[in-house]
Amino acid sequence: MNGTESQKSSGTGMIVPILVGAVLALVGASVYGLVSISLLRDQLDQVRTGQSRIEDELTQTREQLKSDIANVQRDSSTALSEASKNTVEALKKELDSTRRQATVLAGQAKVEAAKRADELAAKLKDAQDEQARNVSEVKSAVSQVRSDADVTKNRVGEVSSEVGNVKTQLADTKSEMEKNVAQLRSRIGDLGYQSGLIATNVTELAALKAQGERIYTEFTLPKEKAARKIGDIQVRLKAADPKRNSYTVEVIADDKVVEKKDKQVNEPVQFLLSRAKLPYELVVNEIKKDWVSGYIAAPKPPLGRN
Repeated sequence: MNGTESQKSSGTGMIVPILVGAVLALVGASVYGLVSISLLRDQLDQVRTGQSRIEDELTQTREQLKSDIANVQRDSSTALSEASKNTVEALKKELDSTRRQATVLAGQAKVEAAKRADELAAKLKDAQDEQARNVSEVKSAVSQVRSDADVTKNRVGEVSSEVGNVKTQLADTKSEMEKNVAQLRSRIGDLGYQSGLIATNVTELAALKAQGERIYTEFTLPKEKAARKIGDIQVRLKAADPKRNSYTVEVIADDKVVEKKDKQVNEPVQFLLSRAKLPYELVVNEIKKDWVSGYIAAPKPPLGRN
């Protein structure tokens, strides 16, 4: 139960930071969009203010020109000299020129203002579109996180169920192994040493391996001229008699050849090696005409040995 709750807590703990990060991203995108929109609106107001100022200056210029013309006309009515007339004509020409320039400047100012307004409007629309995309992406990310959280939650439930099944299987296997080990017997080997537990079949051998007290190597040994390496020794089958359940082998180890003659099925055949304090044991579980099968139990090396 503690393992299942820990896994569920771990899954939930992973979801919360992801949701918080998604929400913070949404808030950041919204703030950025609002600031951009505010800046664009300020720039548009500045353009409009500049256009209004230009129009006011043109109006003042017109009024000033009208005033100058009125003064000249008053002067011309009292002084009919040629110089005055020339001055009036020159002033009229200057007035016309000034009016044309004022008209051109006003047109250019309007064009520039309209162009700048269009640019700002386009930027404003782009900023609004970008903000909408950011909001959409964050919403999609949050939706995906929620979906992943649901999948993770379901997977945690499945894993918890699988863990429960594995625990049950391990308990059953352990119980079966303990039952098999309880049925095994210990015998005196041919060298007089009390042997470990003897396995007579594959199931019992698996139980011994599970205990881990020795190193077990299974073999099937045919009758042939050359010896075969089994574990860290060599063995040669010389004879096999299934009717009498007996066999004869040669064990080659430490540069010595030791014959074990007329040994019986499930009998612990012992031999000593210089590198081990306890004897090795060879056990044959099945004897046929031309081959035998069984296992070799070797003592584990002492701790610290390389």
